[in-house]
Amino acid sequence: MTPADLTRTVLHTVRRAVEAAELPDAVPTRVTVRVPPRPGCGDYATNVALRLARETGRPAREIAEVLGRRLAREPGIARVEIADPGFLNITLDGGSHTELVGELLRSGANSEPLGLRPPAALTARLGADAARWSLTCPPGTDRAGLLVQRESNPLFRVRYAHARTRALLRNAADLGFAPEPGPYGEDESTLLGTLADHERVTAARAPERLARHLERVADAYLRWQAECPVLPRGDEKPSAVHRARLALAEATGTVLADGLHQLGITAPAHL
Repeated sequence: MTPADLTRTVLHTVRRAVEAAELPDAVPTRVTVRVPPRPGCGDYATNVALRLARETGRPAREIAEVLGRRLAREPGIARVEIADPGFLNITLDGGSHTELVGELLRSGANSEPLGLRPPAALTARLGADAARWSLTCPPGTDRAGLLVQRESNPLFRVRYAHARTRALLRNAADLGFAPEPGPYGEDESTLLGTLADHERVTAARAPERLARHLERVADAYLRWQAECPVLPRGDEKPSAVHRARLALAEATGTVLADGLHQLGITAPAHL
């Protein structure tokens, strides 16, 4: 289940609750789901109950309880928890995460470039990649720092994370196993949440927003990879867990490559 799928599910749930007279007749034209700011709060959160409370005068907690009971019965949703004052925190089941990774692998890096055109003088000074990335940076950014391979350089982190995903695929091929999406758990939830945001961020066609999204993806991936070994160690044989993690790494690389392609920046296989 992608964020777009979940958004439609939440909206349909509101409509069905209104039709069943469980909620006042106030159906929003659109709803929003977001990745929660803190781990442990589900995969996604929505404030639809708070919006309905403002429009109808009914307590947000009561609305959230009605919607939560209905959403918990929807395919692809493992559980729904209510957080004060009326947020719905939604956790997807493992199959939904598997579906997301598979969809990202099938979609590839096919988005249209955004057409960033830095001044010729800036390109001559920084090179094409750093010059284009600099157009997405906040005012006052040290543009010369974009040329240095260090952790504080966001362009380096994004391109390095992409290169690491490709290195894992090469190493796995040498070991004789391939990626295969499988069930994912709490260890992967943060990374999966950032990957699931890619479709929505891409649709906005906003270079600055896309660059910050790629930074979040790269940082979540590098933290996850450090904590969850993708390749077997020592005499360990490749397992379903390794294949699933490798698929998640490949999907991350696909998202990073797609985002860099939109910005007109190369996605290196080696770095």
